[in-house]
Parts: sequence; C-alpha cells; structure tokens
Amino acid sequence: MTATTETQADLSAEIAKIEADAEGQTQEGKPSRQPLLDYPPYRSSILRHPTKDPRHADPETIELWAPCFGHSDVDPLEADLTIAGSNEPIGERITVSGRVLDGEGRPVRNQLVEIWQANSAGRYVHKREQHPAPLDPNFTGVGRCITDAEGRYRFQTIKPGPYPWGNHINAWRPAHIHFSLFGRAFTQRLITQMYFPSDPLFALDPIYQSITSQKDRDALVARYDHDLSVPEYSMGYSWDIVVTGPSRTWTEPEEGDL
Repeated sequence: MTATTETQADLSAEIAKIEADAEGQTQEGKPSRQPLLDYPPYRSSILRHPTKDPRHADPETIELWAPCFGHSDVDPLEADLTIAGSNEPIGERITVSGRVLDGEGRPVRNQLVEIWQANSAGRYVHKREQHPAPLDPNFTGVGRCITDAEGRYRFQTIKPGPYPWGNHINAWRPAHIHFSLFGRAFTQRLITQMYFPSDPLFALDPIYQSITSQKDRDALVARYDHDLSVPEYSMGYSWDIVVTGPSRTWTEPEEGDL
C-alpha cells in the first residue's frame, strides 16, 4: 500500500467514524433536531455540556441589564465589512443577504443582526487565535445591520477561510460566518452559523455532524445567488434564517467555538 493510499484510507476511516457517531443519535427515542450536547467527536462538548439542572432566574431582572438597539444606534455602513480599514481587505468579496422569518414565513422586522468571521486566511482578530495565518489590518471581521420591512438583511464582506481548531489531529473548520439575532431582548439572543456550498470539510467536522438531521444541516448552507452577485465586484450568497416553528434554523449555545 502506498503512502497516498494509506492517507486516503485514514481519511475515509475518519469520515466513517464521524458519520457513524452521528447516525441514529436520538433523544427520548426520537431523532434530535438540536446537536448532541455530549458528542465525543466534538471533544470540547464533553467539558462544556451541562451536567446539572439549569438554575432559574427572573427574566425581568436580567432584562434590566439588556442592551436596547434602534435604527439610530446602527449605522448602515456597519453592514459593509470591507471598508473598516484604510485599504481594501484581502480576499474574495462576497455579498450575503437573506430574510429573517418566523415559523409562518412572516418577516421579522427591525431585528438586530450581527455577524463575525475569520478573514480570508482563516484568522480571527482575537487574542486566543494564534495559529500561523496572517492577520489583515484592513479587516476586523465584524458587522451588524437591522432587518427591513421584509425582514431582509444584507452584508458586504470577504469570504472566510477554514481554520484549524485543535479538536483532533488535522482538524479544520469549514468556512463559515457566525450570525447573532437579538430578538426583542438580550435574553432572546440566538446564535447560528452559515456555511458555503460544497465544502469538502463538512464530512470531517464534528460540529456540523453533531446536528443529526441532514435537513437541518442543509438549512445552514447558503446558496449561490447569481442575481445577488455584483458584476465585476462580488459573488452573492442567499441564506434565510427561520427563528420559530418546526423548520427553525439550528442555533447554538453562546459558548460555542470561535
């Protein structure tokens, strides 16, 4: 057996193991729509998942400290992540847009949407991010906007790169953008991730594979939108977020990965 063949065999075995761990996982005898809290291939979930009953808190007391946002607090320029520096950031320019909807397909208007992401080299502007990929002085990787009357958001940004995350040997996260939606109060905050089509790392990513429903996985993947692409400037990706109902978009705890 050649070295190449051995590498392919190891890769196939790793994919098979992750798929086998995710296949047929249930909660109370039914397939789970949310990722498994204690999922061995996603190593840090073993340390992070709750082991005790949650403590009840008075939501009104918590909301006294919640931030309040209005249109006057969010500048439209904050939705363009390509203009934060003195020069253009490095990488493939993309336009990402979609609608925030409830379970009945109605628009969620005036919703604060925040995003954060790695740069084109797969590096975050974060003190914990120390892997040997270059930082881009013209890209902070954060932006926000407020949905319009149709529940639509729109961001101009750079396509992020995959990055190593130390979960296991040769572990790389698929390229993704984190989304945060605040609802009507800080206690209603939802966090999710948007992925890009046909990423070869999907089968090797325990975070993605911990979502046991293929339908829910697929709902996290944006689609290329030629009409959204800007001629000679940027490619377009469409992605809707459903916040309630049986077709709601998968969300994650705030203590997830970077």
